[in-house]
Amino acid sequence: MRHNCITPFILALLLALSACTTPNGTAQSSGTEAWVPLFNGKTLDGWIQKNGTATYRVEDGTIVGKTAKGSPNSFLCTEETYGDFELEFEVKFVQGQFNSGVQIRSQTAAPKGDKKIGRVNGPQVEIEPSWKVGAESGYIYGEAMDTGWLTPKDALKPHQLFKNDEWNHFRVVAKGPRIQTWVNGEQVSDLVDAGTYQSHPKGFIGLQVHGVGDQGPFQVAWRNIKIKLLDE
Repeated sequence: MRHNCITPFILALLLALSACTTPNGTAQSSGTEAWVPLFNGKTLDGWIQKNGTATYRVEDGTIVGKTAKGSPNSFLCTEETYGDFELEFEVKFVQGQFNSGVQIRSQTAAPKGDKKIGRVNGPQVEIEPSWKVGAESGYIYGEAMDTGWLTPKDALKPHQLFKNDEWNHFRVVAKGPRIQTWVNGEQVSDLVDAGTYQSHPKGFIGLQVHGVGDQGPFQVAWRNIKIKLLDE
């Protein structure tokens, strides 16, 4: 007589498959996607400077960007490009209070004249000290996109979440046309922009040292830069 039975191995496999599906039968994420460090704390391997003459160096496990007189905006950019992702980093102004930002899904325009690298352009997560009236840290700006702020004017409300002279934690989630940002655990932006996603669905991450004319020198530092890829 033949007996129908389920071996322990088959039972475990069935349970595993069940845990990976939602009630409607579609696959769900395990939630264990790995964080990948973009900076190893020792070298600038995996990064390349585009635009400007500001300098970038590694110091005490951080990337320090220093302004240069007369330089336009400078960017230290990842060699890899990213589409949908979650990004976290810490940032601090270590000398002077000026303006900075982190590019996401960015690209370079075609080179013009004798420029070796075209103009960096794309969405930028603003980094700005908290002045007495507040600042726009965490909102999204269209760097070299001829759009100005991508964050709508009615949502562009200055705040004081950024802590001057301290390390500040930023979190960015870019998924399709939606970009969300948090500063020190507080959500700042929830932008849905189909036009920007169409022109910039994927690109590099870039650390900006803003041009300051003849002022300065000013310095800004980043550390604990990591990324987690999301299912596209």
